[in-house]
Amino acid sequence: MKWLDYFALTLVIIGGINWGLIGFFQFDLVAFLFGNLTWISRAIYAIVGIAGLYMISTYGRIGHQE
Repeated sequence: MKWLDYFALTLVIIGGINWGLIGFFQFDLVAFLFGNLTWISRAIYAIVGIAGLYMISTYGRIGHQE
């Protein structure tokens, strides 16, 4: 499942960059590329959100890796 961790982490980083762009420059990269709340942009937001929820599980696994 290591590939899933890396995939989810990549999506969370992309989401963080997008939120940074929104916060600093009021520029939504996902909306710019795929349209404002089209089905594809909503799917991207949902997938990034699910990845963020999945990454919560890393807190439980960090202590067990030592």
